[in-house]
Amino acid sequence: MTGRAYDVVVAGSVNADLVIRVDRRPGAGETVRGSDLATHPGGKGANQAVAAARLGGRVAFLGRAGTDGHGDLVRETLRSDGVDIGHLITTPGANGVALITVDPSGDNSIIVSPGANAKVTEQDVAAARPLFADAAVVSLQLEIPVDAGVAAARTADEEGARVVFNLSPAADVPDELIALCDPLVVNEHEAAFLGDTRPTGLLARGARSVVITRGADGALVADANGVTEVPSPRAEVVDTTGAGDAFTGALCLRLAHGYDLATAARFAARVGAAAVRKAGAQTSFPTAEEL
Repeated sequence: MTGRAYDVVVAGSVNADLVIRVDRRPGAGETVRGSDLATHPGGKGANQAVAAARLGGRVAFLGRAGTDGHGDLVRETLRSDGVDIGHLITTPGANGVALITVDPSGDNSIIVSPGANAKVTEQDVAAARPLFADAAVVSLQLEIPVDAGVAAARTADEEGARVVFNLSPAADVPDELIALCDPLVVNEHEAAFLGDTRPTGLLARGARSVVITRGADGALVADANGVTEVPSPRAEVVDTTGAGDAFTGALCLRLAHGYDLATAARFAARVGAAAVRKAGAQTSFPTAEEL
């Protein structure tokens, strides 16, 4: 175990996922019929926190939730999964929301309205410095403002925590943030956004280590030990929503427990594959016993 109070501290987003299943996605100007609306707790940050907590991790969360019913949902869900939400700040107004369509193959399309997530600040990070000092690993994504993410990465590094940064959704970030990543976690689209789909190319950008996730094809891992291909278990796909977050949450937890990156990624691939077998994001994440 880590010797710190928390295995993983997540600084990130909390959303309500509004999900509709469709036979096919509509084209421009087209209306299609969908299923009844289902509302699930989500947000990349909250997803990663729940994924790690379900697997037995000691997890805390830094972010902002709204004062509407969606905010109540995400707060209660994090609390019920054992995540410490002492630094989840209640913010007047709307909570973050993701509008998700899922097709018969399980693939999804997502539009995110940030709500309270857009109000996470560098000052919030500064106030939570003791939380970072208590973390073995700090997990970050880009559903909060980039300035807050950079401040969180810098603070985590200063406090001796390992920074895992998931560049999702893809956006321009300063070289300082890339240089603190250990690992930088991207899918193939996000790697292309950075200008190089090769793990060694992303290492050359300054990241300390790199994980490129490839869905059913597993992941590529690169660090000082070289490049390792990590396969994914076969799975009957019901819904891919949140599978990447399940992978990253599991990866963070294994890194916090001292596993090398390739070994941690092999475990994370199992967790990601388990998550696609059920509908929803957090609702699909396995416990250690289920895995």
